[in-house]
Amino acid sequence: MEPAAVDVAVIGAGQAGLSAAYHLRRRGFETAGRARPGDEAFVVLDADAQAGGAWQHRWASLRMATVNGIHELPGFPVPPADPAASSRDILPAYFAEYEQRFALDVQRPVAVRAVRRQDDDPDGRLLVETDHGAWSARYVINATGTWSRPFWPHYPGRARFRGRQLHVADYVSRDEFAGKKVVIVGAGVSAVQLLDEISHVAETFWVTRREPEWVEEDFDIPARVAAIAGVEDRVRRGLPPGSVISVTGMHWTPWARAADARGVLVRHPMFTSIEEDGVRMPDGTFVAADVILWATGFRAAIDHLAPLRLRTAEGGIRVADGRSIDEPRLFLIGYGPSQSTVGANRAGREAVRAIVGERAAAAA
Repeated sequence: MEPAAVDVAVIGAGQAGLSAAYHLRRRGFETAGRARPGDEAFVVLDADAQAGGAWQHRWASLRMATVNGIHELPGFPVPPADPAASSRDILPAYFAEYEQRFALDVQRPVAVRAVRRQDDDPDGRLLVETDHGAWSARYVINATGTWSRPFWPHYPGRARFRGRQLHVADYVSRDEFAGKKVVIVGAGVSAVQLLDEISHVAETFWVTRREPEWVEEDFDIPARVAAIAGVEDRVRRGLPPGSVISVTGMHWTPWARAADARGVLVRHPMFTSIEEDGVRMPDGTFVAADVILWATGFRAAIDHLAPLRLRTAEGGIRVADGRSIDEPRLFLIGYGPSQSTVGANRAGREAVRAIVGERAAAAA
């Protein structure tokens, strides 16, 4: 079967993908199912069975009052919500309404298997292969985020542990850890949020590779600019995107202060190995554990881009201004400096602006 032809294929319907789709509609593009001859068309492909991006998969206790970095999608504000409401109840519904309001016609569930060059023409098309057929596109906007690729660092003895190991991506509720000894690994926002939460019902032991650098000031505009600039430089050089926290330090969030007030925000150095019933510390002491919770972040979900052979020896893709340096028909948004919700919105807009500008120049 011949692949369906579109001008733009958007992969992923989270914050970044929906932002791109919105701006495509604003610029006169039509969805593939509604396009008439002569229309510029686009399609949005999403692997999830329903709207909501990563929000639908987050833990139930993540409330609207504590979600980190909520930002509205362009053109339609988040409806007022009870701060105590679960974010996974409110935000997926908001995403679904957004898709309907702007008639984005997201195709789901559609898993993208591979993106490859359709021919040897550098100005030709890219082929997007899925489990529901193929699409031929002039441009691909990749907005697959990170949630589907939780990062599990390797530590000696991990396979020997007789207790339970889980990643933040698998976390459901603190109740499942009641009365247990829980080692929490990681220095990010999620690690501290869950440390505060779990420590109400369990004995917690928090470890990080580096001593967190606590910052008293709010995460203001200069701090954000510094963080973004640092990550932009990394992805331009083809390095894997770095952590914002490594640039800005840890900020005193309400949950961090709550944990500190109760005396549970006590950081320990990273263990050197894992044993059957706990972890071995650098000084040789043993810490018993029933559970190890890995709050160790995520990696970009870009394995489907492998046929384009864009990865550098360091493991990243060279990206500047949201666009692949080595394959300019490919945009990567929600990647590197645009991982935040604010950054994802901006990256979606800028990708569409670049595409429209090139299409206009080619037609002139």
